[in-house]
Amino acid sequence: MNLSPQDLMAIELTLQLAGLTTLILLIIATPLAWWLSQTRSLWRAPVASLLSLPLVLPPTVLGFYLLIALGPNGPVGQFTHWAGWGTLAFSFTGLVVASVIYSLPFALQPLVHAFEALGKRPMEVAATLRAHPLDAFLTVAVPSASSGFVTAAILSFAHTVGEFGVVLMIGGNIPDKTRVVSTQIYGHVEALEYAQAHTLSAAMLVFSFVVLLALAALRRTSDKVGM
Repeated sequence: MNLSPQDLMAIELTLQLAGLTTLILLIIATPLAWWLSQTRSLWRAPVASLLSLPLVLPPTVLGFYLLIALGPNGPVGQFTHWAGWGTLAFSFTGLVVASVIYSLPFALQPLVHAFEALGKRPMEVAATLRAHPLDAFLTVAVPSASSGFVTAAILSFAHTVGEFGVVLMIGGNIPDKTRVVSTQIYGHVEALEYAQAHTLSAAMLVFSFVVLLALAALRRTSDKVGM
């Protein structure tokens, strides 16, 4: 496998983006998933639908509106410019923000299912033992939903690695700054560099296959534990 320095930099940026996005998503998705799994509020369906929009929206549509919001004339862009941070569009930070929004359903849904499968009984028992709700959540709910956290982390990481439309809209294709693997492949194809595009595409194919194998192994392990 003959990878150019530009290919290696694209891989490095992709891993950084996917790792940081996954960490942020687990932090954000955990309380959201817990609320969605426990609440009976009328707001549950609208909130769940809003958070799941990236599943059905074309990536370019989501990327377009994020570009408007993060750009110099958008509300977020105006605030970050006022705060002295510049604009987030066409920056690595902007890629992280876009990736968190785009991959949120892939972290949220496994956690919601895991918390729903837990049922009410364990938390009720913890309450009878006078455990504080936060303590009960951290010591009972979170460990019991460990398989959901693993699935959420794997799916979030893999989905971020495979992004194209959103990262191209928000980050462009700036070398050593926003050029990730998917946009690097796109650049190779545009330049008719099919051998280089094949190398990176084959690596992505192997990565995707390994992710599916890991999820299948996780499901088998969960089924055995549940028996």
